[in-house]
Amino acid sequence: MPKLHPDRLFPIDDSTRGLARALHQSIKDLPIISPHGHTDPRWYAENEAFPDPAQLFVTPDHYVFRMLFSQGVPLESLGVPRADGGPTELDGRKIWKLFAENYYLLRGTPSRMWVDHAFAEVFGIEQEFTPATADAIYDHISDCLAKPEFRPRALFESFNIELIATTESALDDLKWHKMIGTSGWTGGKVVTTYRPDSVVDPEFPDFTANLATFGALTGTDTMTWAGYLEAHRIRRAYFKEYGATASDHGHPTARTENLSTADATALFHRVKGGTATPEDADAFRGQMLTEMARMSMEDGLVLQIHAGSRRNHNPGIFDKFGRDKGFDIPGRTDFVGNLKPLLDAFGTEPQLSIIVFMLDETTQSRELAPLAGVYPALKLGPPWWFFDSAEGMKRFRENVTETAGFYNTVGFNDDTRAFCSIPARHDVARRVDCAYLATLVATGRLNEDEAYEVAQDLTYRLVKQAYRL
Repeated sequence: MPKLHPDRLFPIDDSTRGLARALHQSIKDLPIISPHGHTDPRWYAENEAFPDPAQLFVTPDHYVFRMLFSQGVPLESLGVPRADGGPTELDGRKIWKLFAENYYLLRGTPSRMWVDHAFAEVFGIEQEFTPATADAIYDHISDCLAKPEFRPRALFESFNIELIATTESALDDLKWHKMIGTSGWTGGKVVTTYRPDSVVDPEFPDFTANLATFGALTGTDTMTWAGYLEAHRIRRAYFKEYGATASDHGHPTARTENLSTADATALFHRVKGGTATPEDADAFRGQMLTEMARMSMEDGLVLQIHAGSRRNHNPGIFDKFGRDKGFDIPGRTDFVGNLKPLLDAFGTEPQLSIIVFMLDETTQSRELAPLAGVYPALKLGPPWWFFDSAEGMKRFRENVTETAGFYNTVGFNDDTRAFCSIPARHDVARRVDCAYLATLVATGRLNEDEAYEVAQDLTYRLVKQAYRL
């Protein structure tokens, strides 16, 4: 690739750019803490070579393939596996050539910056990625992947990752985490995160069957409200044995409820039998956020809420390819009203940590910053999904800092399935934060020595504090 610009994402004014550069120099080599993401724990457990460049950069990355799909490239031709068992392209070189032919579609996107960074910094590629160079770059990456230093654990260490959290269903047996724990690997720490959506969301596929499996796993009667809640406590404790410090909840709204035991029991009986209305389903998800907060008060798990994504927007794609195929679309989200029952119950508890992620940017300065700026339990997660970008991060700092400050935010997490993009994503976040801090100094709103301290905090200390690492 053409050499990465050393001052990328820094201000264009020379003096401010110089300070941003110096700030970045002071934090660029700090270890990476990745407290929320979706890399596969099997990679670290088995430590097998990645199959080919396409399986590393294209097929698992919905940021990449959704853009190509938007321009008429079939998902099958990019090797995206089909949930219905239909055929997809298996030849990595063909997928790679198609990727090269359409790489121009990523111009100006964060994906382009991440891939360019990985090509240059991880694989030492100096050629521009084009259809003419696709084969040579494919061969070069393939040769690298065959070497021990490009196995998952070696890359983990070369990326300077101190800790990475994966995300597993409440029904997962965590066998890969078990294997990591008994492997003798001491070069990195991999922990799990408790994601109970499959047994919390009545609109999740096979919800009733999932409840039965949940009961079998925990030895509880998950057809009763008390037994169902006890099953969550048991599974949360099990996940903590494998390093979990957080739970994660992907709900379409930020709705919370705090129903009486009688009303919650009646609601549960409606949803467990498959007769729940959409209103019942939304109310139950809301009640379970409050129940999870109550359990967090007991066991200390951080409560992450990823609200506002209208998931699997296209039913045809969902039926054909399954979940997480680029069709999760942001929706308007009410945080002030919807979080109130939860915050009424637990918002002033400083020992509770609730981290809220948003996809509706209009809420940042109007709702979320004021909420986080007063409720001890509430912190703001970094820009997520469509706003995990240089401009999204910049807008986030501008929108929330004046009201919530820096210390009601939690640093950065990459939330990715694309392993080789992790250093790139963290570098973007560090550069954007340094540019913002340099601007505050240049405009007389922050002392230079404070800027250096805040840069360290945003990069390293806040994330460890927020996630209790």
